[in-house]
Order: sequence, then structure tokens, then C-alpha cells
Amino acid sequence: MFCFVFFDFLVTLAFCTTPAEEGNPYARVFMDLFGISSGLAMFDFLMNFPIYTMLCFNSHFINLPKQLSKIVDPLVDIVFAWFLAGTHFYAATSWFWPAPVILRQVIGAGIYLAVVITIYMRS
Repeated sequence: MFCFVFFDFLVTLAFCTTPAEEGNPYARVFMDLFGISSGLAMFDFLMNFPIYTMLCFNSHFINLPKQLSKIVDPLVDIVFAWFLAGTHFYAATSWFWPAPVILRQVIGAGIYLAVVITIYMRS
């Protein structure tokens, strides 16, 4: 997840010259108030820290039965991959890749799921 957020952050810093160019209205407010780099950094931290924390500590708080976990865990990964692809991968690639929206979303979700599956298989 952090790599997608960082990718979005770096691409936005590289291509965004004024806050008005930012497509996310909430990020735009932070960029208007605090400057492009500081505002974007603050927005990304405040927006993503709770999600990142939930992912890191989720296994310590929720202990599902093994059979239910086999179903719920992949579903959570798929939903999260779609969300992450929509919020960060799609947004980052929108600056330089004029591909259809759904294609960028599917590719971002696929990359995320490939990484997650690779990590699960190693552990």
C-alpha cells in the first residue's frame, strides 16, 4: 500500500504546478492552505495512516475461525485492491497515461493483488 501512496505522491509532485490541477478536491484544499508539497504530504498522511494502521494491526484484533477466514481474507484483499487502485494508482497514472479509467483501475488492482499473493505465498 505504501508504495502506491508514495508513487501517487511523487507523480503528483512532479506534474502538478498549481493546486487547481489536482483532481481530488480535499487534497486541493490542503495544497491551497499549505503549499503543494507540504499540503499533499499532510493530506496523504492523514488520509492513509488510519488505513495503513488497520491493515497492519488487523490480525491482532480480529481472530476469525479458520474456515471463515479463508473466505473473508481474499474478499477483503480484493475490495482493498480496488479501492487502492482507484485512489492512488489511477490518480497517479492519470497525469501521464491517457488509458481508459477502467483499464488503469484493473491494472492497479492487479498489481496490488500480485504483490499481496506473492507476500502470502512466501509466509
